[in-house]
Amino acid sequence: MSEGAEGYTESFGMQWLRHSRTQLDSFTGLKLSEERLFATTGWPRDMRGQRILEAGCGAGRFTEILCKTGAAVTAFDASVAVEANRRNNGHYQNLALLRADILNPPFAEGSFEKVLCLGVLQHTPDPEASFHSLVRFVKPGGEIVADVYRKSLTALMCWKYLLRPVTRRLPPQLLYNVISASAPVLVPITAALRRLGGPALARLSPMVEYSRFGLASEVNFDWAVLDTFDMYSPRYDRPQSVPGAKKWLERAGLEGEVFPGGNGVIIRARIPESEARCRREAS
Repeated sequence: MSEGAEGYTESFGMQWLRHSRTQLDSFTGLKLSEERLFATTGWPRDMRGQRILEAGCGAGRFTEILCKTGAAVTAFDASVAVEANRRNNGHYQNLALLRADILNPPFAEGSFEKVLCLGVLQHTPDPEASFHSLVRFVKPGGEIVADVYRKSLTALMCWKYLLRPVTRRLPPQLLYNVISASAPVLVPITAALRRLGGPALARLSPMVEYSRFGLASEVNFDWAVLDTFDMYSPRYDRPQSVPGAKKWLERAGLEGEVFPGGNGVIIRARIPESEARCRREAS
């Protein structure tokens, strides 16, 4: 793994080791990760006989769901979060876990029927290059599904982008301590603002919280600290527009769709069957 990947993933490794179970459906007792995964991908819940690659797997909230489909799952992350994933999901016999750089993972081209990358691309130095890197590993006729934060005026006019010029330069441990110390005051305030005025009013708070999903109080508190840290700590946060992401597909020669939803912008694409001949001729 490159030295650069090690540097920009440091905060992610820290957050997933500290909050290794916070977002797991098996821990919360809810189906938040399951619902997001299948709503984003449109994939069936039984994928036995297929090979799936999950890029940027973190602590394994989606890995857990993928393994339950019966598919042969290979999951990787550039950070030490892969160790948290191993503790959470290492008991699945259909899972292979490894640590690797998204720009240079050690797989043969065309090895997977499906490739998944959720919540990752915007935090890489070059989101489009990272997407194209993953396309190589989809077999002709196979699918890649990814998402990326959406670039919009509303999204950019929020606390995250106002504070990030400072927060992303702070030592991760210091930033985490500040957020943890602020949470007992800000989490209830944020929840109250949401009840009074919905998402628009909740944006007045520099912290996020998810009591509306029915999380237990302690879990909601942990999730609030985790996701607030996740907003302010990454070295890179590079949202994309829908038209911009559509150009990724055009430049890669992919068939598919790009649309707003979920975590921002959803990308669903298929590798044309004709790509098989092109790859054979290039080899």
